[in-house]
Amino acid sequence: MEARVYDTAAEFREVAGPLLAADPITNTVVITATARPWPGALLITLHDNGKLVGAVIRTPPYPLLVSAMPAAVAAFTTQAVHDLLPDLPAATGPLDQVEAFVAAWTKITGGSATRTTAHRLFKLDKLEPPTTAGAPRAATRADLPMLIDWTAKFIHEALPRQGAHPIADEVAEQKLEPGAASIFWEVDGTPVSVASARGPLEGMARIAPVYTPPEHRGHGYASAATAAASQWALDRGAEHVLITTDLANPTTNRIYPAIGFRPVHDLAEYRF
Repeated sequence: MEARVYDTAAEFREVAGPLLAADPITNTVVITATARPWPGALLITLHDNGKLVGAVIRTPPYPLLVSAMPAAVAAFTTQAVHDLLPDLPAATGPLDQVEAFVAAWTKITGGSATRTTAHRLFKLDKLEPPTTAGAPRAATRADLPMLIDWTAKFIHEALPRQGAHPIADEVAEQKLEPGAASIFWEVDGTPVSVASARGPLEGMARIAPVYTPPEHRGHGYASAATAAASQWALDRGAEHVLITTDLANPTTNRIYPAIGFRPVHDLAEYRF
């Protein structure tokens, strides 16, 4: 086995691209994260007798992502990552892969691991937009201050360990780049929810984040915004429209199936 490390996302994509594209649903986050430069990223491909068999990445401040790592090579992968980043704070991915990595990591380090989040990946089957008061509107740069504020609040709620404010500006900016969109749901001209989309990349588009301010919750606005963002992706040729939910949030796990999303698999994050 051999681990190869890359300095840039472009170099990584040149090697790992075909492997990732073979399963764009499982590899949705890897594909999206490496579609643009990411300073400080750890980018590794895994080879068996010269054949590419897997990949792992870490884009700070996020955990190591192991969705493209076969569970069978977890021990080798763990040693390779440990040699490069012995103070790795966390790992995430589909259950089989991440649990294999975590078992190998704790064996090497002698430390412990705690599952901190559990998520579910959904794929759009047939879009069923809800009947909700209001209308969609694509965000423009004039909306950037609101997008930054809402993104920071979303990250604070959904990913409290990541530190919302240092990355909220960047995340909000990315959702206004070519190939991405933030779709507000508005009622009487007032934004009440937002859903962002990026893609399609390898036929796949991801919906994230989705945020509704607390004072506007309970009216179906998140469902409407998500449906509008999904339609945006479909209109641009996406074959697979994906969204991830927090299993601890019963609302999101109820509303997305109601507009046509179906579960694919569960994921988890472990911190060391």
